[in-house]
Amino acid sequence: MKSLLVLLTLLKSGKLLTTGWTMIVSLGAYALAYGWKFALGFIILLFAHEMGHFVAARQRGLNVGAPTFIPFVGAWIEMKDMPHDAETEAYVGFGGPFVGTLAALLCYFLGRYMDSPLLLAIAYVGFFLNLFNLIPISPLDGGRITAVLSPRIWLAGVPVLLAWFYWRPSPMLILIVILALPQVVKAWRYSAAADDAAYYAVGAEHKLTYSIYYLGLTGFVAMMTFELHNLLGRA
Repeated sequence: MKSLLVLLTLLKSGKLLTTGWTMIVSLGAYALAYGWKFALGFIILLFAHEMGHFVAARQRGLNVGAPTFIPFVGAWIEMKDMPHDAETEAYVGFGGPFVGTLAALLCYFLGRYMDSPLLLAIAYVGFFLNLFNLIPISPLDGGRITAVLSPRIWLAGVPVLLAWFYWRPSPMLILIVILALPQVVKAWRYSAAADDAAYYAVGAEHKLTYSIYYLGLTGFVAMMTFELHNLLGRA
């Protein structure tokens, strides 16, 4: 009921119009490159991922905008209210890849049941993108989740991001590297006694919980990506 009320509020305010037309533009662009069936599935997975963030933010009382899409860049939600502590940021950050993984898993099961290479390919891309987003470096979701432990963990994401760029170079990765540079500097200079220490002051129970969630989700997504990579390769 709460989700329905949120949807009706967005429709009334016209915020979904932005989501709608940017989604249509992205659908058209992806359709020209990959065909409309694949493009539609891909857009749905992107939407599911962003709505995971959206719902998680709303559950924590944050004011956020509906998803906006840009072709070949992705999608995001506008954070009108910023998280007030690292635990809230981790919760919102985890919502995207969690829901996105569930959506990709649904495509996977439907693809196996219907023996559909198309659905399996869509599932593979969904798992692949969620795995990429779980790299532990800000501004990726993995960085937002692992910051609940310490921003210094972002330093561990640097070689992973560089290795990914070496494996699959792309302009989008260059943009992410540029956005990540200030966060890497922040991680390098981070001190528990700094002014933002209160933001990252999270209890041991929350740290353990998010560590388990993060490692479990990352391991599962990596396993599914590897399985589908081999399965589609054989096909």
